[in-house]
Amino acid sequence: MPSVIVDGKEIEISPTDRLNGIEIARRAGVEIPHYCWHPGLSVVASCRMCLCETGTRNAETGAITMMPKLVPACQTPARDNTVFVTDSEKIRQARAYVEEALLIDHPIDCPICDKAGECLLQDYYFLHGQKERRADLRPFTSRKRPMGDTVTLFVDRCVMCTRCVRFTREITGTSELMVANRGSHEEIDVLPGFPLDNKLSGNVVDICPVGALGDKDFLYSQRVWFMKRHAGVCTGCSTGCSVHVEENQDHVYRLKPRENSFINQWWMCDEGRYGYHHLHAENRLVGARHRDAQGVLANVEWNEMRPELDAALRKAGRLAAVLSPHLTVEEAYLLAKYVRSIDANAVLALGPVPVDGEDERFLNGFTIHAEKCPNRRGVEAVLKHFAGNVTTFDDFTVSLASSDVKAVWISGGYKTDWNTAETAAAFAGLDVLVVQDMFSSPLMEQATHQLPGAGFAERDGSYVNFQDRLQSVRWAIRPPAGAWVDGQIFWQMLGKPGLFNSRAVLSDVAAEILFFEAAGADVPETGVDLRAKLLAESGTK
Repeated sequence: MPSVIVDGKEIEISPTDRLNGIEIARRAGVEIPHYCWHPGLSVVASCRMCLCETGTRNAETGAITMMPKLVPACQTPARDNTVFVTDSEKIRQARAYVEEALLIDHPIDCPICDKAGECLLQDYYFLHGQKERRADLRPFTSRKRPMGDTVTLFVDRCVMCTRCVRFTREITGTSELMVANRGSHEEIDVLPGFPLDNKLSGNVVDICPVGALGDKDFLYSQRVWFMKRHAGVCTGCSTGCSVHVEENQDHVYRLKPRENSFINQWWMCDEGRYGYHHLHAENRLVGARHRDAQGVLANVEWNEMRPELDAALRKAGRLAAVLSPHLTVEEAYLLAKYVRSIDANAVLALGPVPVDGEDERFLNGFTIHAEKCPNRRGVEAVLKHFAGNVTTFDDFTVSLASSDVKAVWISGGYKTDWNTAETAAAFAGLDVLVVQDMFSSPLMEQATHQLPGAGFAERDGSYVNFQDRLQSVRWAIRPPAGAWVDGQIFWQMLGKPGLFNSRAVLSDVAAEILFFEAAGADVPETGVDLRAKLLAESGTK
């Protein structure tokens, strides 16, 4: 088996591995500092922060021959019998010189910089910088200019790593950014007349190692050390990007991509990145309401609503439920199980599946899907299990007039308008109409029972993306006072004790529905490929 030596530690590699010094050092538990290198971009070896000593070991004698000069680890391949030394006096001195050179021209404005607390220049200075400043302090200007609608460039903070330039050329293929001028006058800029205006533009802020590129949406809104980070899933489209939800005191301040090589690699689109503001909209519904005998809507406490609603549904007898593709797998399962516990032949339908335009595919394969919901595949699998087929919302609405259904439970979760007065008219005349959603709509106004729904960052549960990969997440923030998480409502309607336990429900789903067999109580952060297990089993039969 091929092996590489890192600081005296032997690391085995596969013959097919294509690793550089930074990557093999990570396998050895060593982090080599770097600015310009990024695993998703080409290698330029310009920052020189990752300089290390390297050599080779003679396979027969074991003798090690080292090269006389330091080399950039990002550009040095880790082959069989390669030797890396990542910590020596020579290396420490080189890193200190790099840090010193960068800080000579860098404004020391950490107290007003959004990157403070997660800045590599700041971190590396404390780890690898000189003990004291040897150059005179000079006054700095704070030049800034907009790169586009979403990003601002703070010119003086840039360390010229060119990550952002490479991103627009190699990932989006739009090439808006460039390096202007030469030598000490180099600056990042946009091509004249071509602002940074691609649908992945927010990623350049994520990959900037310092505070040079600022996100206009997040700028000066929160200090990073006050925020808590939670693993989440973007619900903006069926790609289902892995994200970090960053919040403080139940207020989401930003979403950032979470590395997942199976789904979104290191990226996410701007539509998903900035698609969280509806969580804190002033017109969100809070508080359950029902219609009294005179048809007037009145607020009602949930402990009173639950038994009343259950009794009304049981009295109606013939039931139906619309399972939104914004529900988690666990929520869809519990809602279907609840209505079927009352009416064994209850009609189950899939909520509207929003589609906008066509899929947009980028150079690296990242795709923004036209299907703007996170869990159609998962909800369809639940529907097929309980009903044997998938009835669309349109088909269900058309058939409602000729059916004997007396009560319908409709789940929403959409952040945009998704039903009209014409849609609501098809549900007129029902004995019971339960609408569970985040915002008012014609259907909500017609409901006999109005239940406020939860947003994506407020839910526990699992989503299945377009390629049948299931990801499980925990809630990041609590819903506004008066709103209930959908899963908790279904949990209580089924008479289960305590708080909603999505992990326990997923275990039940995996045991009961073949499609989810590969899932269970413990799902890794990168998710589970449901399709792979099914294909493997079908291939052996």
